[in-house]
Amino acid sequence: MRITSTSCICPVLVCLCFVQRCYGAAHHGSIKVTRNQTRHTEGETEVHHRPKRGWVWNQFFVLEEHMGPDPQYVGKLHSNSDKGDGSVKYILTGEGAGTIFIIDDTTGDIHSTKSLDREQKTHYVLHAQAIDRRTNKPLEPESEFIIKVQDINDNAPKFTDGPYIVTVPEMSEMGTSVLQVTATDADDPTYGNSARVVYSILQGQPYFSVDPKTGVIRTALHNMDREAREHYSVVIQAKDMAGQVGGLSGSTTVNITLTDVNDNPPRFPQKHYQLYVPESAQVGSAVGKIKANDADTGSNADMKYTIINGDGAGVFSISTDKETREGILSLKKPLNYEKKKSYTLNIEGANTHLDFRFSHLGPFKDVTMLKIIVGDVDEPPLFTMPSYLMEVYENAKIGTPVGTVTAQDPDTANSLVRYFIDHNTEEDRYFTIDANTGTIKTAKIFDREETPWYNITVAASEIDNPGLVSHVPVGIRILDVNDNPPELAGEYDVVVCENAKPGQVIQTITATDKDNSANGARFHFSLDEGLSLNPNFTLKDNEDNTASILTRRRRYSRTTQDIYYLPILISDGGVPPLSSSSTLTVRVCACERDGRVRTCHAEAFLSSAGLSTGALIAILLCVVILLVFSLAIVVLFITLRRSKKEPLIISEEDVRENVVTYDDEGGGEEDTEAFDITALRNPSAAEELKYRRDVRPEVKPAPRHHPSSSLDSINVQEFIKQRLAEADLDPSVPPYDSLQTYAYEGHRSEAGSISSLDSVTTQSDQDYNYLGDWGPEFKKLAELYGEIESERTT
Repeated sequence: MRITSTSCICPVLVCLCFVQRCYGAAHHGSIKVTRNQTRHTEGETEVHHRPKRGWVWNQFFVLEEHMGPDPQYVGKLHSNSDKGDGSVKYILTGEGAGTIFIIDDTTGDIHSTKSLDREQKTHYVLHAQAIDRRTNKPLEPESEFIIKVQDINDNAPKFTDGPYIVTVPEMSEMGTSVLQVTATDADDPTYGNSARVVYSILQGQPYFSVDPKTGVIRTALHNMDREAREHYSVVIQAKDMAGQVGGLSGSTTVNITLTDVNDNPPRFPQKHYQLYVPESAQVGSAVGKIKANDADTGSNADMKYTIINGDGAGVFSISTDKETREGILSLKKPLNYEKKKSYTLNIEGANTHLDFRFSHLGPFKDVTMLKIIVGDVDEPPLFTMPSYLMEVYENAKIGTPVGTVTAQDPDTANSLVRYFIDHNTEEDRYFTIDANTGTIKTAKIFDREETPWYNITVAASEIDNPGLVSHVPVGIRILDVNDNPPELAGEYDVVVCENAKPGQVIQTITATDKDNSANGARFHFSLDEGLSLNPNFTLKDNEDNTASILTRRRRYSRTTQDIYYLPILISDGGVPPLSSSSTLTVRVCACERDGRVRTCHAEAFLSSAGLSTGALIAILLCVVILLVFSLAIVVLFITLRRSKKEPLIISEEDVRENVVTYDDEGGGEEDTEAFDITALRNPSAAEELKYRRDVRPEVKPAPRHHPSSSLDSINVQEFIKQRLAEADLDPSVPPYDSLQTYAYEGHRSEAGSISSLDSVTTQSDQDYNYLGDWGPEFKKLAELYGEIESERTT
């Protein structure tokens, strides 16, 4: 089958369409072209002819954007089996078959019914087949071919990222790269020049240029100055068809801004300035401003001002305002028109950020001269001192002079001055001042211990101009006099142990004095000389403003005297010296060996417990009531016992079940009728059998005999166990519990008797302090012997 096409638009394309030969149906999916063979009737010799080869057409071309009224002819399918009689039917399948592309099934002509856009779809893949119209059987295998949409120049170049905003430093070298722009063309870059773009500059010359192939924008002039022109608008055009006539074009705008560099030194508009400053200007206040102009911006225009010389360099200072880049002139010292009426300053303004590439344009600083005129002002009086410190003794009489303040009019008129005290606080009313002389006097009697310091404010004004007032602070210190005697530093709780030894320190005391150190720093301690010598305690002055209380004898007894009173005399070192007497209370307490207090007088515990008299009376009443109640119960019990005696043996004829109650506990050790305890007190009596006399035994136990030689070695514990067993087995034992007392002390101790009956009754000088070392079991004994020794010493 042959496929022909008339869609080629030039002889070259026609040649390209017909160069391919058919190499079989399976080669590249091409259509196989065959010739029919001549067949003879039977009997005739078959003649073979060499078949002609058909041409292979494996692609068609169709122009995009076809706008004609009729369908666009694409090509023609033709099979060698087609004799022109209409027996061959051509079928077209694949992309766009039947919708975009239609075929005449008889002639094989293919047409395009729609306008195609290569930018949307570049080619279509279809399949062609020739079948027998009568039998619908394929005459040849199905062949695949492609219809390509042929491009035309229907798309203009576009700048997808525009418009552009870019910066470049001023004073840049010619040819400095600024920006590269790129335009895209949707046409086929492999076909013709439809997508070949060339760049050109439409606006922005002669300052900038563009590379026609790469689109790189560069500076075209030397030393472009931002201060002359800062913004530029450059229009770049991109044209396809290699820039030829008829090509499509697109454009974009590039906004270029020149950034600043420090290429301009600062300059003062004038070389001489004059400034008026009144002499009343406050120190530290701003008195004027000055500015040097700089055409640069940002950090390139940062400035620093300094005073390089002049007679006012020590009176004025200058600083830089970073926002306004102005020099702020401030006053360092007060001005005085009467002393100096003018000052001259040389002020320099210099850039702080230098660019050494432009140092040849410098120097980047400038100097100007400033003359300052001091203005005369009517000033308030001026005190001779910025503050005053005065002193006065406490207890001074009202009207006592404290000190004098002095102020003068600094102006040439030298007006008279009037003084007064600002009564803003209560302290200002404690003093008066002479309006003419400025002498300050007391208005009350002061106590240094109450308030040692006063602060007042004295004002001075001119008599001719009372509105001009100046103030000065005055501090008044109240001096001390020795008017307070010393006293003990606190309430001392002095304790002395019963087992204290002579010369033992039981307390260290100190004193305080409301006066200052000049009148009370050294204290002297002593016992009251008006009393006789104290036999119990003494006092030692440690000469460091402390004193020690010491014991004078060996032992103290709470039972004899539990509280001692010790009068102490304390004097200071003032002029004249003052003294006071205080009394210390010393309590006697029982202590451990290490000095820790164990117990004191009973009154101390009651007081510490916080029991009132009413609470003690209530406790005593409760105790009395309990005693009376217990006595009543005992009397009732004895009465019931004597009035009622129940028989212990019940008659045998009484067969009823009876409950017999026994509530007789016996008479204890005094009851010798119920139990015979002689045997337990003396094991030697155990050989005699004793019967109970309170019951009638039914069975008499067999008598037990022990040799007399074994009585001395009998074991008391075994004896008691034997008696217990007999009591448990004895049927004559009454059915109530009984208490049996055993008081046998055993044989004589080898250590001998510890009874005090054999001790020496005469008084001895033996020291019983060792009893305290025997432990807590002998504490009471040690206390008793300690009291006896104390009483004997007394």
